[in-house]
Amino acid sequence: MEKIVILVGSMRKGGNTDLLAQAFAKGASKNHAVEIISVADYHVNPCIGCNSCFTRENYQCFQKDDMGQIYKKLISADMLVIASPVYFYGISAQLKAVIDRLHTPLRNEFSIKKLALLLVGAAELPELFDAIKVQYQLVLNFFHLEDAGMMLVRGVKDIGDIQKTNALKEAYLFGAAVE
Repeated sequence: MEKIVILVGSMRKGGNTDLLAQAFAKGASKNHAVEIISVADYHVNPCIGCNSCFTRENYQCFQKDDMGQIYKKLISADMLVIASPVYFYGISAQLKAVIDRLHTPLRNEFSIKKLALLLVGAAELPELFDAIKVQYQLVLNFFHLEDAGMMLVRGVKDIGDIQKTNALKEAYLFGAAVE
């Protein structure tokens, strides 16, 4: 049994990304411990690139926000799932702030071995997720992580639109298939 942490980058509780992450979590929880971290529940400031975390005790950031709570959850994770709405060809700003704050030596204490990606976008463009997929591949390569897969859902805009598709069932099956 692995511990899976899902970082949900949507500020809309009950929105399409949130529902997709919950469906994945429900499937994965059959064989794994799953925790959802929603950016809507945490206040995380953007990284300012000062690198003071490299020299501070316990690699602590000087910023006083909720990122410390997220670090504690990630340290024990075996797998990380990134779930984000795509507003303008990128992940949400709130999720980007969390990911940028992983630029710390503390990440060397993480036991994450696998990474998966769940994306939701309103547009139908075939290249809608291309920029994020490139970043995802770079992270896999840099950290030598196993690609656990990705689920890319196009054409869902308004809250609940995802329920009119097969995406929630597919996300459940994706989660249930995680080894």
